Order: sequence, then structure tokens, then C-alpha cells
Amino acid sequence: MRVAVRASAFFLFVIFGFLVLSATARAQNDGAALFKAKCAPCHGADGKGQTPMGKAVKARDLGSDDVQKESDAQLTEIANNGKGKMPGYKGKLTDAQIQDLVAFVRSLKK
Repeated sequence: MRVAVRASAFFLFVIFGFLVLSATARAQNDGAALFKAKCAPCHGADGKGQTPMGKAVKARDLGSDDVQKESDAQLTEIANNGKGKMPGYKGKLTDAQIQDLVAFVRSLKK
């Protein structure tokens, strides 16, 4: 009986892990599409900010330690309200879309 319970618990743990990984992958994929449409003109496809527009507005390298050390709440605040010359997307993107962008930015870590 104990073996069956342990096997069931292990199976549930594996399923939960798979669901978490699937949700993370989905968020990064959705975030990648949003990033390409909304952010890449300045930050570049790689997030480094080395596009002509990015250089002109001094866009930050999103994979840098300075950006990556910011909390998800801070990155969400920046995406919603903008920073410097960067426009905010509050009211233009949903909260879920902003979360997907933050997840994608996290994937740019060096």
C-alpha cells in the first residue's frame, strides 16, 4: 500500500512539474512574440539595445546584470509605466501579456 501511495505522489509531482514547465515555456513563447512586436525595434531581437533606435534612446541591455537584478514587480512597473524615453504599455497590453514579457526578459539573462 505504501509503495502505491509513494508512486501516486511521485506521479503527481512529475505532472505538476510538467505543468509548471509548460506554463513557463508558453509564457516565454508568448512573451517572445510580444517582445518582437513591441520591444525589438529599440532593444533588438537579442535585447541588447544595439539597434539604431536603441542607441539613440540609450535602451538598456535587458540581459545585463543591472536589469536582471530588478524584481519582477520592478520590471512590470517599467513595462506598464515606461522609463526614460521608453513608452509604457498599461492599457495597451493585458496584465498577463506584461507577465509574459517579464518572463521573456528573464530568458535573456547572460
